[in-house]
Amino acid sequence: MQLTGRHARPEKRNNMNRTTTTKFDIREEFKVVPGWAKGLAVLFFVGIEALLFLVAFRHDHNPPPLPLRILVGCLAGPVLAFVALLIGYVNADSRRRGMNHVLWTILVIFIPNAIGYIIYFIVRQPVKGVCPQCDTAVDEQFNFCPKCKFNLHPACPQCHRSIVSGSLYCPYCSAELKA
Repeated sequence: MQLTGRHARPEKRNNMNRTTTTKFDIREEFKVVPGWAKGLAVLFFVGIEALLFLVAFRHDHNPPPLPLRILVGCLAGPVLAFVALLIGYVNADSRRRGMNHVLWTILVIFIPNAIGYIIYFIVRQPVKGVCPQCDTAVDEQFNFCPKCKFNLHPACPQCHRSIVSGSLYCPYCSAELKA
């Protein structure tokens, strides 16, 4: 049965128009953060809290008011820990995307007011995939591996829609596919 009118789905004639969507998972992104950044974040969190509550505010002859001490004590450690995690994330994520990780780490550290982070997240490149035949890092938009010419996104020769490798027939137009 063929749908017509407003119920019809437009066919993609060109394989280049495909879009891939990935679901954002914070746990997967947290795994990108290197161990040194996680350790530094814990050190900042615990160290700043201990320094402020045990040393700085206790031995002062004219301590600031209690609400201000609590506010500074509760915010300083977590904020510094979060910054350490972000620096580690940018370092590892830029390396994984084939960007200059040293340059981006330095930029996010020294550009003030989190502008370095904003610039990084705007201009970062997409994550590179791996060619299943030769293990070369390739862009996700590539249809063929630039090293071995492996077809990364096979398409039906008749309807030009994406197909799964190894299929005998096209699931869209039932054309017989060559092996």
